[in-house]
Amino acid sequence: MRGDGTKLGITSNKPAALPPARLLDVTRLIRRAGRRPTGVDRVELAYLTHLWTRPEPLFAIARTTLGYVLLGPEGVKGLLARVTGETPWGGADTLSLLARRKGTDVRRAESDLRRLALARCVPQGLRGMLERHLPLGVAYLNIGHSNLTGRMMHALREGPQARIAVFLHDTIPLDYPQFQRDGTPEAFRAMLHRAASADLLIFNSEYSRNRTAAHMGRGMPPAIVAHLGLTPMRPDPARVPSDLPARRPYFVALGTIEPRKRIDLLLDVWQDMGRQAPGLLILGSRGWKNEAVFDRLDRLPSGGPIQERADLSDAAIATLLQGSSGLLFPSEAEGFGLPLIEAASLGVPILCRDLPVYREFLRDIPVYLNETDRYLWRNSIESLAKGRLRAERAVSRSEFIPLTWESHFETVLSAT
Repeated sequence: MRGDGTKLGITSNKPAALPPARLLDVTRLIRRAGRRPTGVDRVELAYLTHLWTRPEPLFAIARTTLGYVLLGPEGVKGLLARVTGETPWGGADTLSLLARRKGTDVRRAESDLRRLALARCVPQGLRGMLERHLPLGVAYLNIGHSNLTGRMMHALREGPQARIAVFLHDTIPLDYPQFQRDGTPEAFRAMLHRAASADLLIFNSEYSRNRTAAHMGRGMPPAIVAHLGLTPMRPDPARVPSDLPARRPYFVALGTIEPRKRIDLLLDVWQDMGRQAPGLLILGSRGWKNEAVFDRLDRLPSGGPIQERADLSDAAIATLLQGSSGLLFPSEAEGFGLPLIEAASLGVPILCRDLPVYREFLRDIPVYLNETDRYLWRNSIESLAKGRLRAERAVSRSEFIPLTWESHFETVLSAT
């Protein structure tokens, strides 16, 4: 199956030539230093990695605890080496003592930013800093929904007269407010209002673009759709802890444990299957507003079929996913769904809810199930565990051609 890959949505306001430079906002990467990357984190890192290889100069900016930090091309090179693990983060500097509420990893990351900085400023000096150090017409990219403030937008417009592009990954906080932390829907709506003043919006799917259009209405800026690329997974059995998996065959549930992911459904199904249940590896950090699920996980018996881990490397996760009988993904809402793409690339069967966004790029590869039908989920899981469905799904997956970052960036950079 060859997916649609990358498609242009609204194509007006397209630049005629390369910009004199690009400015990538890396606020999110710095704020999440030391934590397991989410899907959005991975996309922001993909942008940093790719833009560094481009001929036009790359600058980076981050809003830190103590103000704004601007990196020039050499500073960006140093930042990339640190976020990819090639170079370890340095120690926390003296100024970081003023940010004691931040974790150690964030204080070290912010300290290194200051050491790598081309320039720094307090919030009131942002416009002047950008005007002094960036060429007119610089192309600003905000990928992580962080630092998209009125101050930032105004400084970019009035200082270097930047062209602003904003990546909107989904509108889940507005579409499913019941799954969010208190205050998140309101904050997201305000962010969406600011994004409406951008020159260009970037979406990972037609579904996300359509949902955003429903919220923005006629005030929505020009937009493009560029499906996310797949970073090749590199399994390494040596990275897998010796106690995983405790039972074979086994299945994998991957991602942050939050309400919309419906881990509670899987716990119910495993309870129904009883002592003969296959293994279930729940791989992901605990999120929010899911105390009942956390309580159930905390009470799981030692040596039982269900194991929860949040600290595994990418190589370990790839190994466990590749060796599993299937990826289980009963999520109620997604803007894209990178774990499904990763599973398909490894030839792993997928059981998931029938969401429109999946059909954009996976077509009929997954086994689509009703989210609340425990019997149907149990029957499909038992069939995969016994090998009855595996050959059938392998035929469909043989037609899967992974989406590429090259295609993604070809579209995005031709429009920014």
